[in-house]
Amino acid sequence: LIGYIKGFQNGGEVVDSYYKSLKKDTVSATTIPASAPKPVAVKTQQKITWGGPQLWDAVNKRRVQLGVNPMQVKDEICTIASIRLNQILDLGNLDGHKGFSDMPQDRADLKWIFEKYNLSEFLVSGATSPEEAVSLWENTLGHKELMSGGQYVWGCIYAQSGYGVAVAAY
Repeated sequence: LIGYIKGFQNGGEVVDSYYKSLKKDTVSATTIPASAPKPVAVKTQQKITWGGPQLWDAVNKRRVQLGVNPMQVKDEICTIASIRLNQILDLGNLDGHKGFSDMPQDRADLKWIFEKYNLSEFLVSGATSPEEAVSLWENTLGHKELMSGGQYVWGCIYAQSGYGVAVAAY
């Protein structure tokens, strides 16, 4: 910056002589000093190309493989799952089911759904495929009921950006 300013003040002479002096002391772009830190491998994020419909199919497929009935969609349950996914996406992480637990008090317009059905919520994050999400649920003590729990007859699943919300009911 100083050379630029002085160059303007002196008609460019200082700038020209400054850059000419650099040429003899310049380090080649391919030269790496011995003290330079070693390159670190950067983990690239895999693009998420699946969503709720693919996860719904994967869950019901696994339920059938385990000898359990596939769940049927209920629109009012989809309302809960949709709201919950949006809450989680806004947070940027899972909330330990807090939003689900608080929903009957926070949303009086939805309280009737909680009164009509016995609802359970299943959350997942970081899955790179619907099958991986199913595996994560199936291999977690409290969540494997989604796959093997024959009591669940209705449900809905929303998923986006590696987050999944399943709401199941009986």
